[in-house]
Amino acid sequence: MILEIAGKPIWWIILFFIPCVNIIAAILVFIALAKAFGKSEIFGLGLAFLGFIFFPILGFGDAKYIGAPRS
Repeated sequence: MILEIAGKPIWWIILFFIPCVNIIAAILVFIALAKAFGKSEIFGLGLAFLGFIFFPILGFGDAKYIGAPRS
């Protein structure tokens, strides 16, 4: 599950059902996902807003999973 890869608690699923909060939560999850693969916060924003471009870059590029970021 993407929350586990990003290092976020599983209860964050609830945040995705709250209007307006779900957008903020998704952006934070994508930023944490980018950090888990050694990418920057800007790359995380790219995942959030231009996912159809950035997810293939993450998946087919040379990024390696380095672990969930500590926060």
